[in-house]
Amino acid sequence: MKNPIAKLLGILPPGARLVVGGTVVLGASAYVYMALVGYSLGTAGAARVTMLWTVVMSVGWGLFQPVELELTRLVAARKVAGAGALPAVRRMLLLALAILAGACGVLAAAARPIADLLFGGDTSLVLALAGGLAGLAVSSVSRGALAGLGLFGPYGTQLAVDGALRIGLAALTAVAGLHSALAFGLILVVAPVVAALIGLRGILADRAPGPEVAWKELTGGLGLLIASVMLSQLVVNATVVCVRLLAPKHSEASDALVFALGQAVVMARVPLFAYSALQASMVSALSGAAAAGDHGEFRKVLTRTTAVVAAMCIGGGLPVIALGAWLNPLLFNAKDLLGPLDFTWLVLGTLCYVLATVFGQALMSRSQHRLQLVGWATGSVALVAVACAPGAVGLRAELAYLAGAAVSAVLMLWALYRAMPSRPRPSGDARPRPDGDRATEPLRTS
Repeated sequence: MKNPIAKLLGILPPGARLVVGGTVVLGASAYVYMALVGYSLGTAGAARVTMLWTVVMSVGWGLFQPVELELTRLVAARKVAGAGALPAVRRMLLLALAILAGACGVLAAAARPIADLLFGGDTSLVLALAGGLAGLAVSSVSRGALAGLGLFGPYGTQLAVDGALRIGLAALTAVAGLHSALAFGLILVVAPVVAALIGLRGILADRAPGPEVAWKELTGGLGLLIASVMLSQLVVNATVVCVRLLAPKHSEASDALVFALGQAVVMARVPLFAYSALQASMVSALSGAAAAGDHGEFRKVLTRTTAVVAAMCIGGGLPVIALGAWLNPLLFNAKDLLGPLDFTWLVLGTLCYVLATVFGQALMSRSQHRLQLVGWATGSVALVAVACAPGAVGLRAELAYLAGAAVSAVLMLWALYRAMPSRPRPSGDARPRPDGDRATEPLRTS
């Protein structure tokens, strides 16, 4: 009889097990990195690095996670059709660099206001922010191509190298006594760029011929996906951003709350790091099933993934609720400002957020980008409404996260149900094409 861990691994999407190790290292790096920041910098410096981390992981992921996901979808569909990946990879890299150039142009034009609003006037952290975006731009293309090709071994290795470099470089910075927010910030530039080199060999080895991807096919879905992911990042990072924007500007009390909540969010989001091990293989499997018209396989992968992530969120969240208020000051040198109820709202918000992410990426795999965007947009409206309500800033921020994630999850589950065909399409009707397009089912109206 298999043990529970073996059973769990057995129902994961193909390739997920190869990514687990890399995801563990990358997830652990967030905790080690922020712990070293908390013990190496003062309250103001730690709050600034926390904001830098939050913005890189929200704006950066909002801009470039869609690049990874859309490239995974396109390459997986091309693989089903027997077409090579390199034409799609080349054009997606150019598109990612164009997005990066636009973002850096905005940062350069508004460097002083951004520094004053987010980083206590430290303009050097705006430069670190631009570098962090560059790191994510390069690594997203590499990961998207690897996932679409099914090369999950190199994908997991890339994640592990990224995480190991963050841990090692942060430890060296702390040991060297560099009490500098910029020094810690530049680690977010170096680690992902070096790690992205890991995937080049596997990507370049794919020499299968195939037609070029039309720019329209790249930009149409990608634009909607960027909007969706940007809104999803607004939801998942709402706690820290709300406190920074709504609390008195850069007082010692608000800096302490920003840092404490930032680390609490990191603890509550442990299942989100674990979900990263499933995401690439899930999107690849769902996209391949959708391109082949295999609705039974699509439902099976989606159902199993939903069950696994719900179990992870509950199993990982209960210890955080019980121990988070004690661990936050101990691990991160944060002020003792939060209690078990604060962690309860954050854990529930994470559960809803992960489910919303699963449902949204299932919609994306069926080329239903607009439905995904509607879900996140409606959740964002709910988030803003709760954040602007009266009450303590910290509590409003926590409940805003929960409300935005819950509304998004419910709407996208309903949209996914309505978008699925009532009966499986006969196999002869499947018409996969190299660009990942297919004749999608009309929405059911009754």
